[in-house]
Amino acid sequence: MRDVTEVLGRRGGTASLAELRTLVSAHAVRTALAAGHIRRIAKGVYSLPEAPAALAAARSHGGVVSHLSAAQHWGFGVLDRPTLPHVTIPPDRARRRAGLPCHLHWADVPMLDGATTPIRTVLDCIRTLPLRESLAVSDSALRRGVDRDELLDAAAGIRGPHRRRILHVAALADGRAESVFESALRALVIEAGFDGFVPQVAIQDDGFSARIDLGHLRLQLGLEADSFEHHGTRPALVRDCRRYTNLTVRGWRILRFSWEDVMYDPEWVVATIARALGLPSPINPLLRAA
Repeated sequence: MRDVTEVLGRRGGTASLAELRTLVSAHAVRTALAAGHIRRIAKGVYSLPEAPAALAAARSHGGVVSHLSAAQHWGFGVLDRPTLPHVTIPPDRARRRAGLPCHLHWADVPMLDGATTPIRTVLDCIRTLPLRESLAVSDSALRRGVDRDELLDAAAGIRGPHRRRILHVAALADGRAESVFESALRALVIEAGFDGFVPQVAIQDDGFSARIDLGHLRLQLGLEADSFEHHGTRPALVRDCRRYTNLTVRGWRILRFSWEDVMYDPEWVVATIARALGLPSPINPLLRAA
């Protein structure tokens, strides 16, 4: 019984009966199943109860973890966790009725470690997600070590639907963004057509040093994605007060936006930035659908 769980553990938590039978007996598999130490997730496919949900779902359909689930697998940041795992199976394969619940996609994809490769994962997310979500994944992927030139080369090799979108978003990806929240704010700025904002602008002089999430150097206008976890203590309040005062006396105007602002009231965010820029508020149907 312990041997069965150990074998599954060495295989990432899932394995076919044929794979198990090379190392353990059929009796051991039946015993472990009856005792609840393993579970059957599809005909001839078994997993540990604690196996990662996305990997188990992929194995139950004979596919690979993909899209947002693969982004999580590789440690990329995501704005919203998928409600069900995303799985990609070959184009000629039918859905298995006994497979675990998931979002199924059909494509021939490069894979590694049971998931689409990191670059393919980014391209799939760009292809299927709105800019805020796809830019969050793309920025995070670069921050986690995906090579930007390799990403751009892979995007250039894409053919078919959504090619222009993939090329555009891949070119926008920037590893300097420090969080998915910051990437979402930058996506709003891009969609609104506001030019000149650069991620992680460094301000240094006279012993003062600070970074601004998005900064417009010529206008000295900064945009900050403020999360409660970094500003919810008394020492953080003291530090923030001094930081923003120092930026103000150096000629910077700082607009601070909360998660709720960016995610649930993007039109107000865009209108506020437009007003600070001295521009009319843009009418963007993409923002209304965000």
